[in-house]
Formats: sequence, C-alpha cells, structure tokens
Amino acid sequence: MGQEDKRKQQRFEAMIDDNLKRLYSDLVQEDLPDRFKDLLSQLKDQDVQQGSKK
Repeated sequence: MGQEDKRKQQRFEAMIDDNLKRLYSDLVQEDLPDRFKDLLSQLKDQDVQQGSKK
C-alpha cells in the first residue's frame, strides 16, 4: 500500500469516526420514548417491592 493509499484510508476512517460520533451524540440527546419510561418505571417498582420483601 502506497503513501497516498494510506492517506486516503486514514481520511476515510476519520470520516467514519466523525459520522459515528455525530450519530451517537444526536441519539444521546433525544428523549426516551414514553414506552421506555413506562417500562423503566415498572422495573423500578418491582425492585422496590422485592426490596421490601427481604
């Protein structure tokens, strides 16, 4: 692999990294859907109930 090919590969990998970081950042900033919030609440309630039975 020549120097030019290595530079192209590095630029390509940097573009992929940047796009993945941008996508992840956008996803992290989104609110959880109500369905997930409800499920998390149900799980938390189950933990509390199981903790009080011990």
